[in-house]
Amino acid sequence: MRTDGRWPWLFVGPTFAGVLMFYLWPLGKTLYDSFTEIGPFGGSTWVGFENYSRLVADGEVYRAIVNTVVYTVIVLLGIPLAVVFANLLNRPGLRFAMVYRTLFFLPYVAMPTAISLVWRIIYNGEYGVLNQALSVIGINGPRWISTEWFALVAVALVGLWMSIGFNLIVLSAGLKGIPSELYEAAALDGANRLQQFRAITVPLLTPSIFFLSVITTITGFQLFDLLFALLGPTNPVMPKTQSLVFLFYSAAFDSNERGYGAAVAVLILLVVGLLTLFQFRFQRRWVSYD
Repeated sequence: MRTDGRWPWLFVGPTFAGVLMFYLWPLGKTLYDSFTEIGPFGGSTWVGFENYSRLVADGEVYRAIVNTVVYTVIVLLGIPLAVVFANLLNRPGLRFAMVYRTLFFLPYVAMPTAISLVWRIIYNGEYGVLNQALSVIGINGPRWISTEWFALVAVALVGLWMSIGFNLIVLSAGLKGIPSELYEAAALDGANRLQQFRAITVPLLTPSIFFLSVITTITGFQLFDLLFALLGPTNPVMPKTQSLVFLFYSAAFDSNERGYGAAVAVLILLVVGLLTLFQFRFQRRWVSYD
């Protein structure tokens, strides 16, 4: 048998080293740290499952899970909205379609901190644009980002708005792959646009919708920068609005409890992994690859 010697390792080596250094080693180190108590100046003491016992008994963990799930569910609503928008933007003969796509995509590529600064002005309870618009019709708007639950919904709506651009790009690519002959045959059979949308467009877009649902769920459980920049760590509602990643940040960096923070990170990994597994199992019932 002929061997290729060291040449394959020369090409695979850098990628393998990167995966080992930036993925596998941090994962293993985090898992190990979750069973230890790390001192403020380094050094660790093995404590077994003590961090996980504290995790189970900590009410803030359950509230953070609920907040993260609520945020993720609201952002997932951007997928059906993007399906409708993508279908409208892909109509034959639509003028300035590329301009519309660009406008939708700009929030996705903009920095979350910059977007948060703009939305803090919009949500401001005293002089914000949103409350000023509500006052015109006689509604006294609340303090959106300093009121419990209103703050979480406000952050989620910004996340939904930011996600629509990426969803449109993926769904537009999926629409390009649907043969036009299917619509022509449906029109000859007397199907109107709505019936074509329900019977052809949506079923054939299910692979793209499934992909977006998985990606959106994963990114939803990574909520941190938007929450941190829009509400701020000193906001009085932050303890009731924090996400799982913000809880990890607070434990590992604010309280310097890095062992407990590592346990929270492992919890996030397990939750995201289980949700992704559930989505892949459940997709057999509604995703059509034909």
